[in-house]
Amino acid sequence: LFWLSLNVWLFWKTFLLYYQGLQYYYLHQMLGLGLCVSRASASVLNLNCCLVLLPMCRVLLAFLRGSQKVARRKTRRLLDKSKTFHVTCGVTICIFSVLHVAAHLVNALNFSENYNEDFLSLNAANYRGEDPRKLLFATVPGLTGVIMVLVLFLMCTASTYAIRVSNYDIFWYTHNLFFVFYMLLMLHVSGGVLKYQTNLEEHPPGCFNPNKTLRENVTVPKAFEESFPDYTTEPFPEDLPVPEPFVQNNFMRICSEEPKFQSHFPETWFWISGPLCLYCVERLYRYIRSNKPVTITSVISHPSNVLEVRMIKDDFKARPGQYVILHCPRVSALESHPFTLTMCPTDTKATFGVHLKVVGDWTERFRDLLLLHSNQDTEILPIFQQRRYPKLYVDGPFGSPFEESLNYEVSLCVAGGIGVTPFASVLNTLLDGWKCHKLRRLYFIWVCRDIESFRWFADLLCTLHGKLWQENRPDYINIQLYLSQTDGIQKIIGEKYQALNSRLLIGRPRWKLLFDEIAKCNRRKTIGVFCCGPNKISKILHKLSNSSNSYGTRFEYNKESFS
Repeated sequence: LFWLSLNVWLFWKTFLLYYQGLQYYYLHQMLGLGLCVSRASASVLNLNCCLVLLPMCRVLLAFLRGSQKVARRKTRRLLDKSKTFHVTCGVTICIFSVLHVAAHLVNALNFSENYNEDFLSLNAANYRGEDPRKLLFATVPGLTGVIMVLVLFLMCTASTYAIRVSNYDIFWYTHNLFFVFYMLLMLHVSGGVLKYQTNLEEHPPGCFNPNKTLRENVTVPKAFEESFPDYTTEPFPEDLPVPEPFVQNNFMRICSEEPKFQSHFPETWFWISGPLCLYCVERLYRYIRSNKPVTITSVISHPSNVLEVRMIKDDFKARPGQYVILHCPRVSALESHPFTLTMCPTDTKATFGVHLKVVGDWTERFRDLLLLHSNQDTEILPIFQQRRYPKLYVDGPFGSPFEESLNYEVSLCVAGGIGVTPFASVLNTLLDGWKCHKLRRLYFIWVCRDIESFRWFADLLCTLHGKLWQENRPDYINIQLYLSQTDGIQKIIGEKYQALNSRLLIGRPRWKLLFDEIAKCNRRKTIGVFCCGPNKISKILHKLSNSSNSYGTRFEYNKESFS
């Protein structure tokens, strides 16, 4: 709402500028309010087309999140809103594009009907009554505008939730048309259709031009009848004093020359050239950084269609909670997908890994290429067979809100299904050593529909639990596992995971009671709340985090959505 209000304010200020500006007097007389609406909407579009690219500069965001220059946690949390800000700018572009297009349709009609023979350079039409469709399809600004509307329509419709879920490829390919959109935008603003007056002092709008009036045999005001005989054809003398009645009445001013008009310099170039160059430089840097394929060390097929891929890459460093983008040319030449790191490289081991759920065409093809026998549950290939793996390129790592989970004294991590992956890297980091981090207590809540899903990280949870018991810190982590759908009480996987059996609960968490208990045990502390799961759970946690409690405990909400 704040961003929308800011754009409406900018629209109104620009509208008044063009409505009241003397340099647009003659153009306003020709086009009416269509001029003001088109220019005001264009200013809003310039701002949003400039800023919509910045949230997509992932390397820049990761640098700011990890640098000491952004030391305040509250400031770093604003970076977590980058995706929301990108969507907001996109919606704003769509709304004001409709206004911009409607205003220019009216302008095209007015250019044709209000053709002015006195100011030929001001006309966009060639003659009165010219077909307005020629202005839309036979001029550079008109034709580029039509194509931009089509591109924007494809990008917006393909960005809807239904399209992204049903066919991600459509969203991916249409969204990459943004480069075509920006190239057309650069051409669109170079037409110089709308012009302003440059000689306001020599020709104030609405002034009286004696020379032109006499040449065209137009009746002059009575105040000038004696000074200029009907037969006068000489130019108006420069040293002739202004008649007294004119000075006293002050009903018009004398202009010394004809109005001169000039096209605006394309201000859009100033707005979008910087962010566009920054984005292009970053993409080039990311291409160079990810140009070398990784070495896949092992592939493990987990229950419930989850695949684990472990890799090694030279000079690869990452922080817990970050994600990478995987690109496999044999699966798709252009398509890439983000996956959260479930294992980060450390000083003692260079291996890092991801868990991916097989839910679409890309992941299905990727799984078939990795596994020699797709029906085999688990497969860790030896070194001499690794050449059978397809080439895999890794771009990243990139930042996410979960990097902050280790920077709170107390953190509440809530995962839904495969949304546990961001917290897996955090748990692995704690397994390597927890004393070097600020975190002193972790509440880990994991909700799954089927019992087999808990096996993805059951070994990790049991190992971490055993280590903390050996170090006399069993209260460091509070594990609660919820099985939302079941026909009866079941164990996770038998005797091997006895440490988790007592923490398995049937049903869904009672979130209000859970928050009250955590607030009571951590009075007057700030607790970081991290959620990766369905929107329904996210909304509940967000609401509870913003609600007050009687213990002076403050909850700060952070969210990552994979929907």
